[in-house]
Amino acid sequence: MFLAGCASWRTNPESSARLVPGDPSAPSQVTPAEALSIAQQYATHAWKPFANNILHGKDPKGVAVNTPDIGYRMQSDRPGWWVPGDVNHGIPYKWGGFDDPASFDMAVAEGMAAGDVSSPAKRSADNAAVSTLATGVDCSGFVSRCLKLPVVYDTARLPSVCNLLPSAGDLRPGDLLNIPRRHVILCAGWATSDRKWIYFYETGGAPEYWKPGLKQAPLDALLALGYRPLRYRGMAWQAQTSGKEVLTRGSRSRALTIVNPTVGEP
Repeated sequence: MFLAGCASWRTNPESSARLVPGDPSAPSQVTPAEALSIAQQYATHAWKPFANNILHGKDPKGVAVNTPDIGYRMQSDRPGWWVPGDVNHGIPYKWGGFDDPASFDMAVAEGMAAGDVSSPAKRSADNAAVSTLATGVDCSGFVSRCLKLPVVYDTARLPSVCNLLPSAGDLRPGDLLNIPRRHVILCAGWATSDRKWIYFYETGGAPEYWKPGLKQAPLDALLALGYRPLRYRGMAWQAQTSGKEVLTRGSRSRALTIVNPTVGEP
């Protein structure tokens, strides 16, 4: 059950409630409905890769790349998923990625590596491990796109364009839960009326590590991992709540349930 005040991207309900624009000095302006609609686009984007989009080894510039295709099994608890020759859904995770659906499709058509999984070596090398010859999106790139930011804001930089909320109980659709230099997720609304469970979008987190998806988890378990609640300063808000839902019933029914969440990939 959702609480009043949640917008819906199904029927553009923001037209039924007056929206107050975000801070004009913010890098972008976005509404909750827009942010969640973009997230859904990333989670459901249809694309068709081929064998030349698979890479397990170094790219021509010497950067190690592992695409999350169905043959990837180097991390037994985090296997790959996309199938060459088939239509797949969801833009794959790429360390340091900031592609939008159009640039992703173009890169795949040009034979670039479709995604690049995270690893301890990637995290240690940081930006030096980002391949310019792979395509996709990581957690901060995904959230930056959902907020319509002009450039990627990583998990350490996102707090500079957000306000820290007084309480996680104040979270609204389009807000963030962030751990600097670790992971960030996009809040999609309350999964229960007592605000103990929350819906969220992420990429780089269990159980489908290497693709974006809608999930639900206990809020207390997320906070125990170190997440802090943030609101993007360019996010519009409703002066009068509409009482409409953010997510359709069908979307909610497809949300993955995470009873014991862990911190995903940056």
